[in-house]
Order: sequence, then C-alpha cells, then structure tokens
Amino acid sequence: MPIWAPPLAERALAPRDIARAGLCIGCGACAGATGAMTWDGFGQIKPAGPWTKGRSAAFSRICPFSPTARDEDAIAAARFPDAPVHDLQIGRHWRAFVGHVEELGFRAEGSSGGMVTWVAAELLRRGLVDAVAHVAPFSPERDGRFFGYRLSRTETALREGAKSRYYPVTLADVLREIRAQPGRYAVVGVPCFMKAVHLLCAEEPLLRDRIPFTLGLFCGHMKSAHFLESMAWQLGVPIRTLASADYRRKDAARPANWYTAQLTLRDGSTRQQDWWHLADGDWGAGFFQNSACNFCDDVVAETADIAFGDAWVEPYSADGRGTNVVIVRAPALLAMIEEAIAQGRLRLEPVDAAFVARTQAAGLRQRRDGLAYRLRVMPPALRPRKRVAPGGQHLPLRRKLLYRCRAAISRWSHLVFALARRLRCPPLYLGWARLVATVYEGLAYRRGWTGRLVTLMDRHRQDDPGF
Repeated sequence: MPIWAPPLAERALAPRDIARAGLCIGCGACAGATGAMTWDGFGQIKPAGPWTKGRSAAFSRICPFSPTARDEDAIAAARFPDAPVHDLQIGRHWRAFVGHVEELGFRAEGSSGGMVTWVAAELLRRGLVDAVAHVAPFSPERDGRFFGYRLSRTETALREGAKSRYYPVTLADVLREIRAQPGRYAVVGVPCFMKAVHLLCAEEPLLRDRIPFTLGLFCGHMKSAHFLESMAWQLGVPIRTLASADYRRKDAARPANWYTAQLTLRDGSTRQQDWWHLADGDWGAGFFQNSACNFCDDVVAETADIAFGDAWVEPYSADGRGTNVVIVRAPALLAMIEEAIAQGRLRLEPVDAAFVARTQAAGLRQRRDGLAYRLRVMPPALRPRKRVAPGGQHLPLRRKLLYRCRAAISRWSHLVFALARRLRCPPLYLGWARLVATVYEGLAYRRGWTGRLVTLMDRHRQDDPGF
C-alpha cells in the first residue's frame, strides 16, 4: 500500500505499473473485452493476470490516474465549450441548484434529495437512453460482492439502486455489456470513473456513440470492502451472515449528516449503529481510503454532464429528509430540469458556484490545500503530474500535521486490518483505530491531549518564527 507514488514518467505504461504505484482506483477501463478485475488482499478491486504487464500508450491515455492522460480541465473544455461559468473549484457549468425531488418516493428512497435517481429515471422515461449503468446491491452469495454495477432498463429496477454505497466497484463488466448490446446508455459514477469513461470514449468511437450522458457523484474518497467488514465486526455480525448493508439509513427526524449504518442479516434481523460510535466512523480521517484518492483533485465530477452532492450547509444539513446540490453542464439536461421545476416535479433553487463550494468545503480543502502539501513534501522525482501545484508551506502547523495524519491512517488502516483479519483478532484493529482516531480528532477538532499539545505548539510557533 504505497503512501506515495513512484515515478511514472513513461508514455507507455501498464496497468501493473499504476497498481504498484498505488494509483489504481479499480475503475476497470483498462480491462477491455477480456481483462480480469479481482479483489486484492486489502479489499480493493485491481486488474489481475498476465495482461496487466503489457505497456501501451493507449492504456496511458485511458487510465484516469495516468500522468499522460488528459486532465479534467482538458476533458471539460472539449465537452462543454459553451458553458458560461468557468469556476476553479467546481469546473465548467451552465447552472447550479440546491433542493430535492418533489415526485413521490425519490427523496425518501435516496441518501440525499433523490436527484440522481430522478434524472436517471427521467432519461429512461423520455427515451433518451435505453438503460442506465449504476451501482446496486448484489447478492454476496453470488461472488462475494455486496454491490456492483449493473444495467437497469426500467424505472423500478433503477430505483432499487438508490442510496450511497461506500464500497469498491468496477465498470469492467458493464462496459462489456454496453459494447455488446447496441443502444444508448447513461453511466452514473464518482469523478474518477466519469473521467475514465470519457477517456475511454475518446479511444473507442463505439462507446462514444452509445454513452450520451454521464451522471457524476461528488466524492470524498473511495473505501475498501474492509470498511463494511469493520462495521460488521463492531456490530457483532459475522460477515458471512450479512445479507445487505445500508450505509446511510435515513431518518427525517435527525439531521442529514448524522449517518446511521444498518446491516441486515440473512435471517432478516438488523443491526444499527451511528457512525460516530464506530472506531473508524470519522469520514475525514480516511480509514480504508484507496491510496489513489491522495492524488485526486476532482471533488465534483467536473467531466460529467451533471453532478450531484449533499448540501452540507445549514439549513439543509439539518433536514433529515435530504437535500442535493446539482451542477448542470449539459444544455439538454438543463432544459429537462428547468421544465420539471416549472411543473412542480422538482423543488430546486438556483445557487452560485461559491455556494456549491461551501457545501463541499472540507473535500475541496483536502483536494486543493491538502494535495498541494502532499505533493510538496514528496521528493520531486516522485511527484505525479496534477492540476494542483506543490505548495502549502504557509499552512498552519496543525493543518500540516492533519494532512500527514490522514495519509498515514489511509495507509495503515489497510495493513492493520489485514493483520487482524489474518489473526482473527478484531480487537487488534479496533484498538488501533480508536487510538489513531483520538489523535486525528485532537488535530482536527482540538480535542483531548492531542488538541492541547497542538495548541501549545501553535503558540510556540507564533512566538518563535523559526519554529
């Protein structure tokens, strides 16, 4: 689990090079018609087999974390040349909104305001696409996966995939289906997956013709499958007895950002726990984060035709029914949304780019200030090429330590969990997680002994400029 990526300057790379550098997100764009994607020892999906050793310039152009692939700015400029707003934090777009779906069921079924599923369903209703590629629950008895991509051709099937899934998935199989079955498809995914789809479409005219719409999801980072297994440990549920998982059980009586996990067992019983009672439940700490996420600079799916996130500002974050922020980049989708607003099917209000950025302030800091600092402290020869330049030398000491702590947690959580799993000793991992969470919370929120120590260090630094 590399914490920093080794140099990847060659124009012809192999999937194995990216994976060994800790930059593989598991999207499956490289797998083509026959390449296999499989679980690694850390609960993440990676390319596997002899084909991963073959270096090619074509692979270097389609991998979203390749140093020679087009970046998000270049892709968006080509896709949305007429977009009137060019914002450095949320990208090119026509308009942005905050609100929710008024049509019955969508808001209640989703983790947020129901907008992702509604837009996908509306594309199906209008005949603009024949199917939607999206993440839905899988039966773990089939191949050990709890979630994965599938094609839904009806609104009923589509709505079964509502809600957020913090679990590794790959596009490889669903892309094969799209290649094999003529039609028009929409693809839903996180920013790096959307980038991979557009890079792949540039290489394959068939996919470019068959994927007219991409629906992006705002993303903090990707988790490994061991995050779900850790939840099961903490709720006293053997993973082999688990039937399904709801990472964000909705309760209209509680604030939307009070996450509750609910696990359903094969016997029909359930277990619940609020995230803040989980040893690794602080999202910002980065437990089980894919190492590639340390080098991502896109929070809001800048290459997608439309992108959706949670409105993490008041009064919206206090509304347990859920509220979306929406960034519209494709004129056709803007016309569709404005028509639905006029009909009362959507309750959306226009907002500016600064409002959207405020709702994602923590993620943008991590992908801007945090990435700049992570790049700066790396040896120059190891730095991947990103839109963010190395920097952060003027950040407060506490924030520098915070970024280092997150990077360490994202690396060591995989290693310690894997050891505890092999030894069949959950307390080994859970005890470690509680300890490092205490250190992280002291840095992030100035709590406990860590917070007091950092406050003293900050004061000393102010007194001594050379500190």
